[in-house]
Amino acid sequence: MKKRTDYISWDEYFMGVALLSAKRSKDPSTQVGACIVNDKNKIVGAGYNGLPIGCNDDEFPWHQQGEFLETKYPYICHAELNAILNNIGMDLRGCKIYTALFPCNECSKAIIQSGITEVIYLSDKHAAKDIFKASRIMLEKAGVKCRKVTPKISSLVLSFNEEHV
Repeated sequence: MKKRTDYISWDEYFMGVALLSAKRSKDPSTQVGACIVNDKNKIVGAGYNGLPIGCNDDEFPWHQQGEFLETKYPYICHAELNAILNNIGMDLRGCKIYTALFPCNECSKAIIQSGITEVIYLSDKHAAKDIFKASRIMLEKAGVKCRKVTPKISSLVLSFNEEHV
């Protein structure tokens, strides 16, 4: 018997973990996940966009528009920052971060400060917005490599049916 040849790549695996993490987000409009990986291809942190620990998500707004304090924006912690804060307690210098969306300027500051050296993203749909332009400038000046993931597959289905194990 020969080994399987249809297995997923490392990029597909880690982006899959980021996308699976995003499924934990309670945000009704945008679910983002992130996964941090060390130089040995070990996951050392994961996160998704949501409220900080101790903040009841039933007591905060989820609106995208309106008065600033009545929207989700001042309260949500982005996936990349959560992945950094949720890391397993190790130095993140030299690690890579996989994220569904290209990081905003605030998350990019945390990425740079933590020592992460590569950002791998799935979507850059907000590239024209100033906060993402600022993000690119900072990441480039700090020497953080950025690349869009190029998966060979378009989707991956998970099954909890034990007959598929």
